[in-house]
Amino acid sequence: MKTIAYQGVEGAYSEQACKSAYPDYIPVACQTFQAAMYKVESGACDLAIIPLENSTAGRVEEIYRLIPEMALHVVAEHYEPVNHCLLGKRGAKIEELICVGSHPQALAQCQRHIQKYNLDMVAKFDTAGAAKELAECDDPRRSAIASKLAAQIYDLEILQENFQDMSGNVTRFFILSQENFIPTIENQKAYVTSLIFKVRDIPAALYKALGGFATNGINLLKIESYMHAKDSESMFHIDIEGHIEDRLMILALNELEFYCTDLKLLGCYEKNTIL
Repeated sequence: MKTIAYQGVEGAYSEQACKSAYPDYIPVACQTFQAAMYKVESGACDLAIIPLENSTAGRVEEIYRLIPEMALHVVAEHYEPVNHCLLGKRGAKIEELICVGSHPQALAQCQRHIQKYNLDMVAKFDTAGAAKELAECDDPRRSAIASKLAAQIYDLEILQENFQDMSGNVTRFFILSQENFIPTIENQKAYVTSLIFKVRDIPAALYKALGGFATNGINLLKIESYMHAKDSESMFHIDIEGHIEDRLMILALNELEFYCTDLKLLGCYEKNTIL
C-alpha cells in the first residue's frame, strides 16, 4: 500500500484531507511539517500533504519558511472544507466551559464564537492533539476545537458543529513528492504552475518581472511576499494559471527569469476545484 505523510496526530484535519484526496493511501502521522517532508525525502512515504493557506486565517507561516529549502516537488493541490467542532467531555455543557484549546489557526478561525462563550484560548500544537489531551483530562470545563474525526477517535462529545466564524471555510493543501511529475497538457483541463523567486535589486524589478504574464495574457492566481530567513531578502511565491510547457507561458517565464536572481519551480499540476 502507498503512504501519505501529514503533520499532526490521528484525527487531524490533515488526516481528513489525506482520506479525501487519496482514499487508497495509508495516512502516516508526523510531529512536524519537516518530519512529514523528510518521510518523503527519505523514501519512507510516497507523498506528503501540507496545508498552505486557509480562506479565513490566511497562510500557514511555517510552510513558507520551509518551501525554499525543501527538495520535494508539488504534484497536486487539494482544497479541504473545514468544519470546526467544539468538543467537550461526555456530558459537558457549553455554559459551564471555561477554556478551549486548539491550534492557533483554528482559534483564529473561531474567534467570535469563542468570545461569545467567554472562553479562554489555549494554543496547542495541533487540533487533534488538543482533542487527545482533552480526552485524557478529567476537567469537564475544558474543551477543544477539532474535527468530527477527532471526536470519534477520542470519544468526545460534539457540543457545537460549524463553530468557525465564517461559512465556506476551506484549507488549501500542497501534495509533495520526490518525483517532479509534470502532467501532459490536455485542452479540456486547467493547470497551475507554482514558483518562488527573488528579484534583482533595480527599480520596479517586480513590476518588470511580472510584466510578461500581462503581455502574454496569463492570469496570476496568487502572489505572496515574505522575508527569507537566511539573507533577509524578500521572496515571492506565485501561482500562475496555465501549464509550464505552454508557448505563452514559456515566453512569460523567460521575461520573469531575466529580472530574477533566484527562481525555483515548485511544480506544475492540475487545478483543483473548491467543493
